[in-house]
Amino acid sequence: MALPPSSTPLYNHPLPEIERWLSNQGFEQSEADIHCWLLARPDWKAELCLDIEQIVVRYYDYGEGDRNVRRSFKYSLSRQDIEDAIFAGP
Repeated sequence: MALPPSSTPLYNHPLPEIERWLSNQGFEQSEADIHCWLLARPDWKAELCLDIEQIVVRYYDYGEGDRNVRRSFKYSLSRQDIEDAIFAGP
């Protein structure tokens, strides 16, 4: 099954397609919390959780010190908008 166009709101994507999209972006599903996905980049790491009303992304291990940033994105945003926001990093 192909993904809907990237301009489609994420709430119009079936869950298996969202999971495939995350996997294709380099995320790995957490073994402890299957609704969460992990990503490691050279400058930062992120944990993305598929909550009921929104996607929550927590960035960690970046910059100096023990810094954490938490951002949330509504499923009404397009897949492209969410992807652009996530990969912009902390």
